[in-house]
Amino acid sequence: MSKPWVPAVLATLGGLLHSASLAPGGAWWMQLLALALLVHAVSTAKAVRAALLGWLFGVVWLTSSLWWVFISMHRYGNMPAWAATLATAALGAGLALYYSIATGGWAIIRRRVGAPPIAFAAFWLLAELARGTFFSGFPWAAGGYAHTSGPLMRWAPWAGVYGISLLSAWVAAALTCAWAARSSGTAAAVRTLAAPLLALLLGFMLPQHFTRSSGQLSVTLLQPNVEQQEKFTDRGIERILRWHQDALAASRGTLVVTPESSIPLASEELDPELKSTLSAPFADGRRTALVGIFVGDEQAGYSNALVGLTDRNGLADPLGYRYGKRHLLPFGEYVPSGFDWFVAMMNIPIGQQVPGANASSLAVANQRVRPLICYEDLFGEDFVESVVGEAAATVLVNASNFAWFGSWRPRHFEFSQAQHQHLQVSRLRAMEFQRPVLRASNTGATTAIDHKGQVKARLPSNVEGRLEITVDGRVGATPYAVWLSLWGLWPLVALALAGLIAAAAGSAIRGKQCEAGQPLETATGG
Repeated sequence: MSKPWVPAVLATLGGLLHSASLAPGGAWWMQLLALALLVHAVSTAKAVRAALLGWLFGVVWLTSSLWWVFISMHRYGNMPAWAATLATAALGAGLALYYSIATGGWAIIRRRVGAPPIAFAAFWLLAELARGTFFSGFPWAAGGYAHTSGPLMRWAPWAGVYGISLLSAWVAAALTCAWAARSSGTAAAVRTLAAPLLALLLGFMLPQHFTRSSGQLSVTLLQPNVEQQEKFTDRGIERILRWHQDALAASRGTLVVTPESSIPLASEELDPELKSTLSAPFADGRRTALVGIFVGDEQAGYSNALVGLTDRNGLADPLGYRYGKRHLLPFGEYVPSGFDWFVAMMNIPIGQQVPGANASSLAVANQRVRPLICYEDLFGEDFVESVVGEAAATVLVNASNFAWFGSWRPRHFEFSQAQHQHLQVSRLRAMEFQRPVLRASNTGATTAIDHKGQVKARLPSNVEGRLEITVDGRVGATPYAVWLSLWGLWPLVALALAGLIAAAAGSAIRGKQCEAGQPLETATGG
């Protein structure tokens, strides 16, 4: 690259394109093109410059994908705009460090012994895994989520979202290296593309059917559409409780699901007569509701929970089914050590919570329902034990509240990025475990997703309503669920390290590199 500013422009464009490849409106090929631009940008850079370019790519990608956290901190947390802006930028900049290390590491190996495309993919996978696991993990907007459609989606039940991230990075790096290798002839370019394209073709030959029907279940998903500013006011709470009485009584499903914390109080604080009224439609034991509410007290701490209403249990009986959120959101649901000063700048009700203990499924009619609350479904490794074995869940249910993140309303246009991104996450979980995923959300996206990851029914966002649908439960386990339940994410770490060792050994023998403008007759396969 003759002009020094060109790589920075490519990294910036790549970051924007990577963000745009995700929901809403993205496309799988955009994610490949974004990574190809990054590989081209760092292909001749030394380690420090490559690390800076990778960091720039990550900052642009992650900040533009996560800008909605500004809304929660400023509009609803009452944090000053300047502070919320800095905090949002700091989040993107901090998370981008993982990709800075990845591109810097690839540059070091490439310049010392040469490194084929698989080496870039291995570094990229390690960065994605680190972001998803370190410091409680925050894998939102991971690259693999762009592939809920396209050829790589067929790897979901085999390798999961991180395996797809590896494959997409491999293909993107190979395309870039093949383009650079064209000066050495068509054969060199073909050799560079051979292995990753073979992986793509293999996806079309892999078996895809690992689960079978366990019968149908009628479900009602409720969407109250309560403004976040109103939710914790006396007037808002009165309206919410009235709405729940009417909505629960009117629902027809065998399973009824309300959003996360749809009742913004602790179960123990509710009037006994109100508890009985809410539970009455389910007192015969033939139907069940999962209601979002807090459980606990000031001494023991509060837990964000889903409580089951059935056969006089639930709100009216402390022995009823309760699921407490286990994977808490930093800064929103618990305060990391040393950050009390930061959280004090925001006004978040019940901002310090305790994780729940129950991870069991709820029996409903002939199905077993596994609840998840909000962003818990980003961590398939946390709940994979629920979808394997004889007592495996047949249906996954996610209750969330994206009113915290508002929406962008220029004139008559409504843009709720966080809702769409989370829907994309739920679709990929459905594909990985081949289970239907039901989503009940305060403002959207309230959705029914089948075991193939396809949206079967959805309420419009930001309206009050209920979705009456019938879902097909599933039994059986995908290959991804089996190995993930046995070994966690460690096989992917081992695969990445093996790829780096094999790439370094092979490149050392060949003595060539993947650099734009150089003959790349050996930037092959691998």
